[in-house]
Amino acid sequence: MTRRHVTFSCEGHRLVATIDEASGETGLLLVSGGNEVRAGAWNGQARFAARIAAAGFPVLRFDRRGVGDSEGENGGFRSSAPDIRAALEAFRSECPHLRRIVGFGNCDAASALMLARGADLDGLVLSNPWTLEGEEAEAPAQVVRDHYRRRLADPAAILRLLTGQVPIGGLIRSLLAAARPSPAQPVGLAQEIAQGLAAFSSEVRLLVAERDRTGLAFLANWDKSDSRLRRCAGATHSYVEPEAREWLAMQVLEVLKASYPGKMPLPRGRQAGGIGAAQHTSPCTRDEAARAGEPFRGSGGSAPRIPSVPE
Repeated sequence: MTRRHVTFSCEGHRLVATIDEASGETGLLLVSGGNEVRAGAWNGQARFAARIAAAGFPVLRFDRRGVGDSEGENGGFRSSAPDIRAALEAFRSECPHLRRIVGFGNCDAASALMLARGADLDGLVLSNPWTLEGEEAEAPAQVVRDHYRRRLADPAAILRLLTGQVPIGGLIRSLLAAARPSPAQPVGLAQEIAQGLAAFSSEVRLLVAERDRTGLAFLANWDKSDSRLRRCAGATHSYVEPEAREWLAMQVLEVLKASYPGKMPLPRGRQAGGIGAAQHTSPCTRDEAARAGEPFRGSGGSAPRIPSVPE
């Protein structure tokens, strides 16, 4: 596998990306969540990209504006649609053999792809979409109920409750929250991303880690009979468990391998130059040569805060 670094332009700013090369005609555009750099926490996205490329599918991951090695101001996931589209055009320019590109995002990266109505991609794999409003959002009732179901199965948690180690005020507020009915239809941000996804006509797969509050919050605002949903029991938000990591890779590879009847048309927008076209290839960006294998480093920000649930 060959890994190389490229830069491209987005609205006048220089963005940096990494490509794991492969010969396949279907590629994966990996969109980072939160303010995470393209290597991912503990190098997770770099390892994931290598795994997918080893299976024959090229992968591009990038730092959006204001994050990691990229220029510009960080406007958060709601303003990242131009970054995603520019990265897509750069991917097409750098890998002209590609005929189909699938987008993958976890957390608010999944939400960004949905708000962008798929950003002209040919398929989407959306994991644990972020649907909570604001920094002080309350956890949905379904998340609170799931939390207490787990607590009631934990003898240590029951002992803390019986011995007065759990704040009663927080417990009462949580129990009242758990009694709230779940909405019949998506509301707020969940409604926005549902509308964005409804405008996307290609293949979609929705993934939920069943031990992740963000994923459970998404389910609380979504049609649970949606045939596109896949759930991973025992998985946490970033699929760090070995079995969950394997499950995630298999889900993404299934979508990448999906066959389409007839000959695929040439991708849209494959013309030379213009915003979004790759500007040049470099052997490494700043500090990349020093961090062999792209280990994790901070980006000066953090992912959205997941509302906590009292003990």
